[in-house]
Amino acid sequence: MITEIGIVAGEIWHYLDQHGEARLSEMVKGIDKPRDLVLMSVGWLAREGHVILQEVERDFSIALRKLEVQ
Repeated sequence: MITEIGIVAGEIWHYLDQHGEARLSEMVKGIDKPRDLVLMSVGWLAREGHVILQEVERDFSIALRKLEVQ
């Protein structure tokens, strides 16, 4: 299960990299994986600091956290 969560986390990262900020509901449809697996993977990415989550109108907006180049 941990491996599946990691693989879907990678798919989420690529989805956001290609599409920019996205609503959770549209991303679940775009990735075509079970919602629970997507939620676990988003949690993983959020815990690692790779995404920014914001609650928007009974949904969540998810965006990649941009690294600051120094």
